[in-house]
Amino acid sequence: MKRALNIAILLILALSFFNAAPTEFDKYDTKVAVIKFKTEVVDYGTITQNSDGTRLFTFTNIGDAPLLITKVKTSCGCTVPSYSKAAIMPGESGELSIKYDTKRLGAFTKTVTVTSNAEGGNKILKIKGNIIASK
Repeated sequence: MKRALNIAILLILALSFFNAAPTEFDKYDTKVAVIKFKTEVVDYGTITQNSDGTRLFTFTNIGDAPLLITKVKTSCGCTVPSYSKAAIMPGESGELSIKYDTKRLGAFTKTVTVTSNAEGGNKILKIKGNIIASK
């Protein structure tokens, strides 16, 4: 009889333990940065050799937390990024400058990977165009 009572108590405790719902603290209070680019592809078009290879990617932080860009990596050494290391506050805009080496001839397509604290992780941007010989 005592053994049956102990088993019943253990069974009740086990069932109540597994039926307890987990508590999610601050589920709706978390603030995140969201980066929104004006365009994710910059087309240089057809340009002449040794012309200006600098173009801008404009973006806005549409989230509710400060946006911090930690790294910008390009797919080759022919592309050099420049960006602000300061935090972009919610609602503010910023620019990412990309300079492509226009000494090289022919068509090109390169990627630029932006690493930040924004929702969704890394953002991949693209530049493309065609360089012809100057006359």
